[in-house]
Amino acid sequence: MKRSYIGLALGALVAVGAVLSLPSCGHDQKLVSLEIQPGTFTFLEPYSPPPATNVMEQYSAIGTYIHPPATKDVTSQATWKIDDGVVTMSTPGLFTAAPDYCGGGNISATVPEGTGGASNVLIAYATVTVDNPLVADCPGYGTEVELSVQVTGPGTVISTTGTINCPPECITPVAVGASVGLTAEPQAGFTVMWSSACTSESGNDCSVTIPTGGANVLATFIAGP
Repeated sequence: MKRSYIGLALGALVAVGAVLSLPSCGHDQKLVSLEIQPGTFTFLEPYSPPPATNVMEQYSAIGTYIHPPATKDVTSQATWKIDDGVVTMSTPGLFTAAPDYCGGGNISATVPEGTGGASNVLIAYATVTVDNPLVADCPGYGTEVELSVQVTGPGTVISTTGTINCPPECITPVAVGASVGLTAEPQAGFTVMWSSACTSESGNDCSVTIPTGGANVLATFIAGP
């Protein structure tokens, strides 16, 4: 009989201990790893002209916890820092390329661990680069991409560079940011319709400012005045 009482008492103590441990586990959730996503990003959008508002990129701080296990977006709780003047931050993790700047920098996010006070923190790092091919100091300045022309119908297209005479010469390398003029020569009784790739157009003439990804211009010759 004594043994059964002792067993019951021990079982009760174990149960009480388990119950008491549950709240502390919730309160002591611990951050064990921290990652910034994306880990690297390059702003390639040209200024037009500088300074201008450039594309923005949202970095996120993602934390992995234990007690209990969980993955959380802690972007708004993180303390963000930037070295150099490569980007500016408007809201947590939202970065914009700084005007008239080329080069790279580091971004850091710091988040409290969750136990042991504010002195216990985790830090994650990411990199950011501004590479404007239109600015001579930038590493991508003068990068060449493809300008291609497609012709549909009876006519030809020539370029001011002398490297497009389509058909048959319909593709040429051109520096990013360059402005290239295209002139359509339709057969008698036909007119040209240009695609939206033209930066500006007037009649048989199309002007293209070459973006970082290159350009593809479609010239369609249709019957009519």
